[in-house]
Amino acid sequence: MPLERFQNIVATYIVRIKIVPVISPESSSGFYINCDLLDMPAIGQLKKDAKHALAYQLLKIFLTQRLDAYLEFQTANSTFLKSYGLVHEDCITKMRLISLVDLGSGGSGQIPYALIRDTLGCLISEDEVEMWVVKEITAKLMDCKMDKMNDVVIVSRCTERVFSLHQWETLRTKLATWRGNIANVISTIQANKITEDGSQGVQGLMIR
Repeated sequence: MPLERFQNIVATYIVRIKIVPVISPESSSGFYINCDLLDMPAIGQLKKDAKHALAYQLLKIFLTQRLDAYLEFQTANSTFLKSYGLVHEDCITKMRLISLVDLGSGGSGQIPYALIRDTLGCLISEDEVEMWVVKEITAKLMDCKMDKMNDVVIVSRCTERVFSLHQWETLRTKLATWRGNIANVISTIQANKITEDGSQGVQGLMIR
């Protein structure tokens, strides 16, 4: 088998097995741990492959970008989506959920309704904003509550879009902080117990 044909078969296999499951609207893998998928040498090679470069570009959009980037891609490559059996409207739904996850991961803990409208599409109404937030909660992508008085969404937990070295380092820092806090609480409890036992001992001597 000629080398070029073999490479093309391998590239097609990678697209079907690694990329399509992420960008497929029916799949949830685009929401969860993808680790260093974009950094895999086999995936990186697709970027330079004329036949599969668009697949790499779309994968990058689904893993790291928002709805506006997808809409721009779809406008220029609508036939490409159809060639992989991807329905534009379904992709928009998934990208809106992903984009909202991205907003929730911003770190401030609050997402203004106006920012959600701008991110999910300028035609989204306030009621639709709340509908998408409910969808996010139902899909277990985010734990949050809606503050209608101030038109903000208060986020308590948000799923990471990807889980690579940066996320592992962040998790390690949080675990170290939690362990330190627990150690401080235990030390405080022990110190209070020693003080309490000492006080009771003194009171016992005074009674005698």
